[in-house]
Amino acid sequence: MLLPDYVRRCVDALESAGFAAYAVGGCVRDACLGLTPQDYDLCTSALPEETERVFSGHRLVLAGKKHGTVAVVTEGGIVEITTFRTEGDYTDSRHPGWVRFVPDIEADLARRDFTVNAMAFSPSRGFADPFGGRADLEHRVLRAVGDPATRFEEDALRILRGVRFAVKYGLTVEEKTMDAMLRLAPTMDKLARERVFEELCKLLVLVTPEDLLRFAPILASVIPELGPMIGFDQRSPHHAYDLFTHTARVCGNLPPTLTLRWAGLLHDTGKIPTFTQDETGRGHFYGHAKASAQMADDILRRLKAPTALREEVTGLIELHMTKLPPEKKVLRRWLGRLGPEAMDTLLTFQQADFGGKGTGLPEEAEEFPRLRVIVGEIQAENACLSLKDLAVNGRDLMDLGFEGKAIGACLQRLLDLVIDEKIPNERDALLAEAGRSAQ
Repeated sequence: MLLPDYVRRCVDALESAGFAAYAVGGCVRDACLGLTPQDYDLCTSALPEETERVFSGHRLVLAGKKHGTVAVVTEGGIVEITTFRTEGDYTDSRHPGWVRFVPDIEADLARRDFTVNAMAFSPSRGFADPFGGRADLEHRVLRAVGDPATRFEEDALRILRGVRFAVKYGLTVEEKTMDAMLRLAPTMDKLARERVFEELCKLLVLVTPEDLLRFAPILASVIPELGPMIGFDQRSPHHAYDLFTHTARVCGNLPPTLTLRWAGLLHDTGKIPTFTQDETGRGHFYGHAKASAQMADDILRRLKAPTALREEVTGLIELHMTKLPPEKKVLRRWLGRLGPEAMDTLLTFQQADFGGKGTGLPEEAEEFPRLRVIVGEIQAENACLSLKDLAVNGRDLMDLGFEGKAIGACLQRLLDLVIDEKIPNERDALLAEAGRSAQ
């Protein structure tokens, strides 16, 4: 394993001062997989005060000093250097009851979550891999360090982190580890919602439909509204899959942006409360788009999601059942209302929704290429789509004698006429029409 020069210099400085020093954790894992690490953490036998002295000529960040971490600002980036340590019981499923510094690397690695993250490397001392992390990587296995239940009881967020590692690196979760993840998943309700949301965001942009199905019970532990959807028979000729399988296919096949993936995951949560059956036994979900948008809003508020993301997701969900006919007049209005980027996002989402039904029937899905062609034509025409595109403005109408709310009403009427192609978006024509309205 080759360390960047700025990291190697930190290791050498500690070693020259008589302390053991290793690169540890994710950077070692990624290097073993042939990936380029994004950052490097070091661990050392030096106590925090000793690390401070070794790097006294550097700018230091000491916010984590009480937990043993000294961050050194180098020309290549910040390198966090943590003293070998062990930890006491996690009474709040997040913070250790106590931290004790230890003299050897193995005791430090024993406190880590998974074997693939419990490896360390020193240019002079070689690999430290007491729990078989390299072998697990070779066999594509995710295994907890020591007793799985103990690891997850220490910090329940490790359960979601385990899901992310399995998805990101194509790992199969070892049986005892998976059993503990499933059994202890309900304890994640003690976690700070911000931590859960952050981990879910990291996960959602990685998942495939198969990943979502594999880990559905764990996801339902942090988003309970997903639970009733698992295995739910929609009783509809338009759907070949149960509700959560459809959701997984939609979400996992969307482009990996947070707005689309969150919308895909939550877009049908309102189907359960709106479900009815007719006399033939066929299922219906009248009003489920609006109900799903409200539930998504509640979920994302609970998870402390940013307002902008929450509003984008709920707006997309509320519109996902909107029928968009391949007509320029209608599409102009939607382009004016949404804007080109949001319009493209809506079409992408709707196409994925139809594509996740699994019936093999074309239904409306065959219309999406045609819709995109028409939208492209409208954009190429530089069509007038909103009030700001009109060739006249409020001041022009004031010169004609319009006042107050009448100005906005007239501008909207002129825009409607232009969109409907009843008058051209030309100043003289618009003023003439406004003048007739004023009479």
